[in-house]
Amino acid sequence: MADALILPLGIVTVSLVALRLGVMTAASLRQLKHQREHDQLALQLLRVRIGEAKKRRDENTLAWNGYRKFVIHQQVEEADGICSFCLKPHDGKPLPSFRPGQYLTFRLNIPGREKPVVRCYSLSDRPRPDQYRVTIKRVRTPRAAPSAPPGLVSNFFHEQLHEGEILDVQAPRGQFFLDVEQERPCVLIAGGVGVTPLLSMISTIAEARSGREILFFYGVRDGGEHAFREVFERTIEHHSNIRMVVAYSQPTPEDEKREGQDYHHAGRIDIDLIKSYLQSTNYEFYICGPPAMMETLNQQLLKWGVAKKDIKTEAFGPATVSRAFMKPKPAASTQAPAAASVSITFSKSGKQCGWEKDGTNLLDLALANGVQIESGCRAGNCGTCAVAIKTGKVTYLTEHGAELEEGTCLTCIAAPDGDVVLDA
Repeated sequence: MADALILPLGIVTVSLVALRLGVMTAASLRQLKHQREHDQLALQLLRVRIGEAKKRRDENTLAWNGYRKFVIHQQVEEADGICSFCLKPHDGKPLPSFRPGQYLTFRLNIPGREKPVVRCYSLSDRPRPDQYRVTIKRVRTPRAAPSAPPGLVSNFFHEQLHEGEILDVQAPRGQFFLDVEQERPCVLIAGGVGVTPLLSMISTIAEARSGREILFFYGVRDGGEHAFREVFERTIEHHSNIRMVVAYSQPTPEDEKREGQDYHHAGRIDIDLIKSYLQSTNYEFYICGPPAMMETLNQQLLKWGVAKKDIKTEAFGPATVSRAFMKPKPAASTQAPAAASVSITFSKSGKQCGWEKDGTNLLDLALANGVQIESGCRAGNCGTCAVAIKTGKVTYLTEHGAELEEGTCLTCIAAPDGDVVLDA
């Protein structure tokens, strides 16, 4: 009888031990799997950081001062009135990398113009060692102002430049860029051709195979202006961490047949649409588009509770965002902005002007009073409007991308901080 009991008890004991070992084994396997996934992500991040360190080293090694000759290698129509220009260095040497979101500065000799014209255009591709790419929208005569001229430089690119033409180009620069070493989730918001720097960001994240969460809102008027459709579709298909919401503000009847396929929302991108896709404000926001769009979204995001430091914007084209949107930033002083009694002296021209509190910038003041100062981008990026400050200080309406010598200022985005004497 005792022997008969011993056998079942032994079987039960062995079964319990096996069950416990099985539970421990399953837990150990889950822990091991989790550890492997963690190690894989850590290794992936380390590779990204090593790659970025290498890129920064290449930037310092391969970057150039002034202008460098580039050949238009290829032109590609991306949408109605939107064309990409692929540029290769004329000397055939390697190119420095850049940070996704930065831009190139062009010096163009346009027929009928006495002096070269300077413009800045965002890079629209990920960094490559042998070519850069910019994507430019043709600026036509506004419908509301039929007597206004079309865009000078954009039409020059579209109508007069062809493959094989040689252009003068400065090295990439700009303060609007995505730090790819960070892992914090991002919301990218593009309006029209403002998609270009954000496409560079998305392409860079995809190429690095980063798991960083990206939610991309892209707003255009209709399907005819929907650029890079196939590129984005392929990216979304192969990268589950990147999501996209397309909005058509004025879809055509033909577009409406493909709602849910080509686009997801009829209307403009606004805070209600953004909030419908987000559960919190814990994101970095990158916005590029028409100034009115950026100003509205900036105010809406701040009101929602997004921290000001987490909202990054880039104006495109010569128009700048309104003064109310860009709070003045001291260039060399933390004192309050200038008062209405401030005096501006242009020493070379022998002219003295008063500065009103609602003044726009020193460049506009100079031109309004017959003082000629050359300019290009009018957004603080190209450096063409830089002049020396003989006495006084200025504040800047926004961050600038151009490098400045000490004692100079960018008149297109500068306001006086007290009486100022300019060498102009």
